[in-house]
Amino acid sequence: MLKKVIVGGTLATLLGGVVLGSGAWSYVRTAGGWIQQTAQDAVPLEWEIERAHQLIADLNPEISENARRIAHEKIKVAKLEKEVAAQEQKLASAQGDIERLRGDLSKGAEEYVYCGKTYTTAQVREDLGRRFAMFKTRKEVSSNLSQMLAARRQTLDAASERMEAMMSAKRQLEVEIENLEARLAAVRVAQTSSELALDDSALSRTRELLNQIASRIDVEKEMTQTSTEYFGGIELDGEDPAELLDEIATYFGDSSEKEELVGIKFE
Repeated sequence: MLKKVIVGGTLATLLGGVVLGSGAWSYVRTAGGWIQQTAQDAVPLEWEIERAHQLIADLNPEISENARRIAHEKIKVAKLEKEVAAQEQKLASAQGDIERLRGDLSKGAEEYVYCGKTYTTAQVREDLGRRFAMFKTRKEVSSNLSQMLAARRQTLDAASERMEAMMSAKRQLEVEIENLEARLAAVRVAQTSSELALDDSALSRTRELLNQIASRIDVEKEMTQTSTEYFGGIELDGEDPAELLDEIATYFGDSSEKEELVGIKFE
């Protein structure tokens, strides 16, 4: 089965190369990029923003570790500064002693008294030689410590600057995410307003139905009032009978009939 799959895949690859030519691989990469972009576009923006928040939160362990290293380095630098200061103090004291012995020897005396003890010129010269050799050794050690301190300070400063840059970048990212959230919220509000505007058609249909119901109620009310009125009675207000008789007499051209008609009493 595996052999068939391998053979089939090889044939498909060869066929693709024959059909598409030398640009087959570009088609494959383009298709892959299109699929990836389509998948990204399908992810909700709220989820992507939440993922950005998570990525920023993932920086906290690294920031904490860097802060811990910087704190340790500060302690080491402070300790080294004390050591260098002590060495410089010892060198200053040793240099003072060497200059004193050298000054005494330059006087050419045969004996020298220090702290109640007497020393010959040879003894003082020998002690001066040992002190000078030790001074040069301590001077070299102090110089190395000073160089080490300078290097550690430079490293600490660089680490602090990187830490500050990282914190600044983190704050900038947080601000950008807040801006994106505000923009997305505005878009969502606009989308909601648009949806409400689309629903105006339903509101219009409801208003039209209510108007129709109101019209039907008015019609039925009018019909009820009309059905209770009295039909067939004599209208008390209408045309004057005398005017009607005059009109008839004039029409027929007979004044006598007019008089007779006028004499008719209407009860």
